[in-house]
Amino acid sequence: MIWTHARTFLAGTAALSLAACAPAKDDARGVDRSETLLSVSASGQAESRPDRAQFQAGIETWARTAKEASQANGRKITEIVAALRELGIAEADIQTRAVNVQRIDWGDRKGQFQASNVVEVTIRDVSKASDAVLAATEAGANIISGPNLSMSDPEATANIAYASAYKAARKRAEAYAEAADMEIARVLYIRDAGGSQGQTWLRGADAAYESAAMAPPPPPVNAVPRPEQGGAGMMVGSTRSDVTIQVDFALKAK
Repeated sequence: MIWTHARTFLAGTAALSLAACAPAKDDARGVDRSETLLSVSASGQAESRPDRAQFQAGIETWARTAKEASQANGRKITEIVAALRELGIAEADIQTRAVNVQRIDWGDRKGQFQASNVVEVTIRDVSKASDAVLAATEAGANIISGPNLSMSDPEATANIAYASAYKAARKRAEAYAEAADMEIARVLYIRDAGGSQGQTWLRGADAAYESAAMAPPPPPVNAVPRPEQGGAGMMVGSTRSDVTIQVDFALKAK
């Protein structure tokens, strides 16, 4: 289910500017001498329930030699993957993200070797996300981070938000035209200024907002504590897409 909202937060950015009345070439932006340029900035929103979850699970092991640490690590990550596969998670949805072996030169484990292996798990049924995290930890995972909740088709929701933003811009332009006893002749320019979708930045046109992006890069994923058997399920909630556009209209006298 998708909900949409729209609001216009800046209209007439360039103000109502009249084209020159004296004989001259038409405005380079496409406005005829008999037309008025109106620039409107508007935002649009759309919300959708995430249907996909991703989290990372891994294992750290220590031993006297690099070989022993690696072998022990390999056995444990195999058990973790097997536990995830038992839940019906496809092999294609389990991907290695980091493998590391290093000598410890400090602390109580000085002189030993540490091996680590982290996989990223994609859950295509969010109702199974909590069970997947629990299965990984019970299989021995001591590295858990996430989840990142998202839509399998993020563009569908983003496009609804963009359509909502354009409708808001058009409605405001019609209000300006009516107040000035004019009407919209045509659309001259539409610029995608980007936005955000949950923790994901939606990139706009390169020329848009050169001094600052519409939304900051997504924050780092926070680690989640080891779940307890029978604990509360994961709260999926909804993810909102916020976008902004700029539209230039040519107005003419009625």
